[in-house]
Amino acid sequence: MVHQIPYVSERSLQNFAEISQILRAGTVVEPSHQHYEAVVRRGLDKKAPLHLNKNSVADALLIELYASEVSKSSSVVNVFATSNYQDFSVPNGDRRQPHPDLASLFGEKSLYVYAVDGLIAALNSALGNEYTELAEEVDLLQEDTRSLLDIIEAQEEYFDRIWYTRNVSRMIEDPSREDLGRLSRERMERKYGAESLLPKDDWEYGFWNGKLSALRWVLGSEWDFLDT
Repeated sequence: MVHQIPYVSERSLQNFAEISQILRAGTVVEPSHQHYEAVVRRGLDKKAPLHLNKNSVADALLIELYASEVSKSSSVVNVFATSNYQDFSVPNGDRRQPHPDLASLFGEKSLYVYAVDGLIAALNSALGNEYTELAEEVDLLQEDTRSLLDIIEAQEEYFDRIWYTRNVSRMIEDPSREDLGRLSRERMERKYGAESLLPKDDWEYGFWNGKLSALRWVLGSEWDFLDT
């Protein structure tokens, strides 16, 4: 967990950065004096989201801003997505349905969706294959990180393979060196199988070196550190 937490934290920061980028690219809606007046009237009338004994003024302002956007155009589909069922959903009922005080805002061109599942369903309905393809592309990019143990084990394997190849090459060049490293060679042959320890060609040997360099870099070494 000590080594996984930084990965989780970094991914969370990346997600926040991506969300921030999307929001900044959107249309900024600024509240006006009329919006604030509407919030006050909603509070005096005890209408959702100001129907509970708690401070929901910010939520009331959100719904007034949304109402203004809906009234501006009937040619696009507007979506109000929330997981705040206490303020916006029907009380003690289906959370996917808006509170009766807000029901008049929603219809064919204005959708009330609850939680992530509701938003995904709305995006699928509105965008179809375009959304599905984009979601699949994002899923492919969000691969799970390897554990520290996985990385260390892979680094040790390619260290062993490269060391074994170098040792055998030196032994071929100078047969008198056969006993040098014999016990280590035998251990590796038992572990990996003698038939798979030597590379098939120079390309594969170079590929192993590239893997070892990358794995060592992840573990803190400098690039291209290939000492064995």
